[in-house]
Amino acid sequence: MKLAHDIIIRPVITEAAMDLMANKTYVFEVRKDATKPEIAKAVEEVFKANKVKVACVRTINMKKKPKRLGVHFGYTSEWKKAIVTLAADSGEIEFFEGLN
Repeated sequence: MKLAHDIIIRPVITEAAMDLMANKTYVFEVRKDATKPEIAKAVEEVFKANKVKVACVRTINMKKKPKRLGVHFGYTSEWKKAIVTLAADSGEIEFFEGLN
């Protein structure tokens, strides 16, 4: 059984993600094997104090990219990104409010 804090790894804080926050859309890094219903339930459970209702979840598998540091070659890790849109009558996530 997966717990909500096991599914959501961390929030993704980039300029593009900050622009999406105006539309109540938030970006998270999630487990690779997490499904859309599991992600929606986990977001509602973790942020239930804010009375959050998830309207839509979109997921993207981020592929590895080649990186180089001097003569050493390697790759970044693969991860899964979830773009979560909240319902219109839902509350906002307070964690992101101070970042604007």
